[in-house]
Amino acid sequence: MSTGPPGPELVEVDGVRLELRRVGAGSAGSPCVVFLHEGLGSAALWRDYPDRLCRELGARGLVYSRRGYGASDPARLPRAVGFMHEEARRFLPRLLEREGVERPVLYGHSDGASIALLHAARRPRAARALVLEAPHTFVEEVTVRSIARLEERYRDTGLSGALGRWHERPDETVLGWTGVWLDPAFRAWDIRGEIASVAAPTLVVQGAEDEYGTWAQVDAVEGGTAGPVESLRLPGCGHAPHRERPEETLAAAAAFLRRALEG
Repeated sequence: MSTGPPGPELVEVDGVRLELRRVGAGSAGSPCVVFLHEGLGSAALWRDYPDRLCRELGARGLVYSRRGYGASDPARLPRAVGFMHEEARRFLPRLLEREGVERPVLYGHSDGASIALLHAARRPRAARALVLEAPHTFVEEVTVRSIARLEERYRDTGLSGALGRWHERPDETVLGWTGVWLDPAFRAWDIRGEIASVAAPTLVVQGAEDEYGTWAQVDAVEGGTAGPVESLRLPGCGHAPHRERPEETLAAAAAFLRRALEG
């Protein structure tokens, strides 16, 4: 009788327990794709997308919830303006070291895409390739306005029950994240000067109707990194291409990664 795929586990990284799910059937020597979720995401919210992509590539994958998300340990609140830098320089490298992963493929969505860029900027061979959905490289007014509306809607309608499917502490997750993005000090957050050293081949996927960012973010990656960059604009798509347009996003990511990993 089949027992189904293994579920998530809690692993300790630098004294913090993180929810981790291993996917794919690749061998120890096969490429490893590490999935970095969005600002209100978690390991579970990726659903079966990592499994499908890793199956297409014959790769293994790691899907984890950052501190303060999913079933991981709570974050320290209020979040610091440099919370994405801390993830890229502290928790992600130590998780990779714990799992014995060198030069991963980093697949990031939204905040996770920014973390992927920051990690890849640390040293030239930090990543084999990047897939970035709706990355943030600087703060746009449209992003701030949309997050403000989301926070207001959350407070007014009590969406914690729905988000409880994905997070053990939904109030802390949502309000901790909106709080830092709406902090006036965060308006100056800008990583365009830091990503110039990113040499890994990169695919950027951007929904044309993304309420949290514009094509200016794609331009910043295309014009501001050292490696080759491809981009995919999806008409009629919002902030989460892998959920809203999964077949097109999966096909584009798989084709790009095959080329990048063979090169």
